[in-house]
Amino acid sequence: MPDGKPAGVRCVQLTEDNRCKVFGQPERPEVCNRLRPNEEMCGTTFEHAYTYLITLEMLTAPDRDTP
Repeated sequence: MPDGKPAGVRCVQLTEDNRCKVFGQPERPEVCNRLRPNEEMCGTTFEHAYTYLITLEMLTAPDRDTP
């Protein structure tokens, strides 16, 4: 996504089964390369991981008001 991936928008590089099409490729975005999944993030279900990522996106959105 040339202009970055907006929060709440599905990445165009995800396959139907939520795998990254550019994993291990040089064109993979640096933010994705730096993301290190852990148990807190992934949990034991897809639903847990998805909810965590949505929350992370909301908390780090550029237009979010900061206290």
